[in-house]
Amino acid sequence: MFNETYKLSNGVKIPKLGLGTWLIDDAQASQAVVEAVSIGYRHIDTAQAYMNETGVGEGIRSSGVAREELFITTKVAAELKTYEAVTKSIDDSLAKLGLDYIDLLIIHSPQPWTEFREENRYFKENKEAWKAMEDAYKTGKVKAIGLSNFLQDDVENILSSCKIKPMVNQILAHVSNTPLELIKFCQKNDILVEAYSPIAHGAVLDHAEVKVIADKYGVSVAQLCLRYDIQLGLVVIPKTANPDHMRNNAELNFVISDADMETLKNVEQIQNYGEHSFFPVFGGKLK
Repeated sequence: MFNETYKLSNGVKIPKLGLGTWLIDDAQASQAVVEAVSIGYRHIDTAQAYMNETGVGEGIRSSGVAREELFITTKVAAELKTYEAVTKSIDDSLAKLGLDYIDLLIIHSPQPWTEFREENRYFKENKEAWKAMEDAYKTGKVKAIGLSNFLQDDVENILSSCKIKPMVNQILAHVSNTPLELIKFCQKNDILVEAYSPIAHGAVLDHAEVKVIADKYGVSVAQLCLRYDIQLGLVVIPKTANPDHMRNNAELNFVISDADMETLKNVEQIQNYGEHSFFPVFGGKLK
């Protein structure tokens, strides 16, 4: 699985499987990256908001693998919506990570988290932020630029005036919550979709119907969920600091039948993500 890649619209290759680091603190992040790289991961996903870029950077340097063999993503904090603030944050991220360049830089959300999916859409401000991203791309500070949590009209807003098209939209996409229309729209516009929380923070693990299908293939529910997203043409970035989970998440050498894919697309939507419902994408607002 580790050698499999997609090609972004600018020709940059991105591994289909990455390690997510949300909720992994700075101290743990270094070790998690070292473990993941030793297992075979080459794609690490972090964000300014995760407060662990320093730890991720330490892990990269301690991994023993050449920088150019790794694909590192970070995200501009959702609250930063001016050209100046975004530009400064990119330099801050490079300094914290200790890197000369970032492989993929993403705007974390179209709105600040406290206003997520509310009335103010920040269309004008996102264009400002995007211009800063384009300039960082032109100077080589970042190799690819993209979006996260952007709905179709948020993406269209960027497409309407950008000089460089977004290459990625990272969204919540998993069995029992797959925004197929948005995925189709992005793919039609040459924007690769990345799926964060592809195992629904574990909320899907007890789902009886999904378990039956996983058993049929002799795999875990987590593995089935990851394979499902990959077969939709998505990058998956499951989050874990557990080396055993890292290994299992990479064992995806099976193919889900078309009939089972249809069943999985239509699994009833999860209404409650349990302890993770505080996250704005799930819970509406930061609590």
